[in-house]
Formats: sequence, structure tokens, C-alpha cells
Amino acid sequence: MNREQKSTAIAEIADEIRESEAIVAVDYRGISVPQAAELRTKLRDADASFRIVKNTLTERAADEAGAEDLKVHLEGPTALAFVRGDIAVAAKALSSFQKEHDLLTFKGGLMGTQVIGADEINALSKLPSRQVLFGQLVGLIASPISGLARSLNALPGGLAIALSGVVEKKQAGDIPAGADPAPAAEAAPAVDAPAENTDPDAEAPVPAVSTDAPAEGAEPDEVTQADASADAPETTTEADQE
Repeated sequence: MNREQKSTAIAEIADEIRESEAIVAVDYRGISVPQAAELRTKLRDADASFRIVKNTLTERAADEAGAEDLKVHLEGPTALAFVRGDIAVAAKALSSFQKEHDLLTFKGGLMGTQVIGADEINALSKLPSRQVLFGQLVGLIASPISGLARSLNALPGGLAIALSGVVEKKQAGDIPAGADPAPAAEAAPAVDAPAENTDPDAEAPVPAVSTDAPAEGAEPDEVTQADASADAPETTTEADQE
């Protein structure tokens, strides 16, 4: 591989590192070309690719892509699975191929910017896919709403059953017909009204008339002066005496 080919390989690996959501490093010793093709087909369903790389070129590509943590897994024969889709589906495909052919030892990898080990890749391979997890989450969120809807739908039926029970009790005589379901409220105490005069010979009471009120149509000053003149004693002048 000349210098130009090496530069092209480094650029390609760096681009794949940048575009990947996760990267899984495996020891590929013992894998045949047909087996590698079979694995690539399985990984395609997880939107992942499988590439056997040279460690020296991959180290330079990791530096170029800002994924220096990947270099700790670049020891011995190494192949990389570049995962652009669901990491759980890709890990499941790798684990299934590993058990079927007794090949591919997990070394570790990256999930985002986080370094993961072989045990974590095995744990990821046992998880449900992202779509299944989303479905479970939606079902978990929707279950209280479904329970509320069922309760609301049951309310009219429960009310009908309760009313039917009341009718049956009335027909059986347990509840008197026409009886109020609740005790009647106590009547308010009546206010004693004054007794009417029933004696025909009794004289009707004369309403009291105030003597201080001025006569109707008279001015207040005139009434006062008239009263004063009526009440004052007569006086005679010297001319009248003669």
C-alpha cells in the first residue's frame, strides 16, 4: 500500500468513525471471506458495516476524527463494526454470529463518546431493539389513560345497576312506594300571628291621633300664630275702658 492509498484508507476510516453512533472492535482471527460476507449481511439490517482494518492506519484515523479513546482497543488483529443505527440490534447480530461460528471475540468499543468493554457489548446484545423499547414506553405512558377511559365507560353502567337495585327493593316492599329516599327536612317553626277580633259587639279601637300635627293645608307659621292667638288672654286698652 503506497502513501496515497494509506491516506485514502485513513480518510475513509475517519469518516466512518464520525458517522457512527457506536463502534465495536472484535478480534477477527479465523473468520473466512464467506463468513465475513455473511456477517456484513446481518449487520446491514442494523445499519452497520464490518471492516477489517490495520491498527496503525486506524490509530491515525481515530486521531483525525477526535476518537482517541478507540485506540485502546487496537491491539492484535482487529475488525470494526461501525454502527449508524441501533447498537442493540448490531450487538445482537454480532453475538449471534459469535455463538454460531465460535468466532469474533469482543474487545470493546465506543458508544457515542463513552468507552465500553466486552461485558457491556454482551449486555447490549440482550436488550430489546430500540423500536421495542419505544413501544413499551408508549404502552407504559398510555396505560393510565386507558384505565381512566375504562373507568369513565363503566360509570353509566354502574349507575344503571344502582337504579335497578332501588327499583327492585321498592317492588319487594323493602322501600315503601312513594317514600322519599332521604328524611324530610324539619319544618320551620311558625310565627304566631296576632289573633283577630271575633266579637261583633266589641268596639273597634280608635287610632291615636297626634295633637301636635298641624292642620291639613295650613302653613306651619300660620298654625303657630293662630294657636298663640287663641291661647293668649284678652287685653284691653285705655281707649276701650273709657
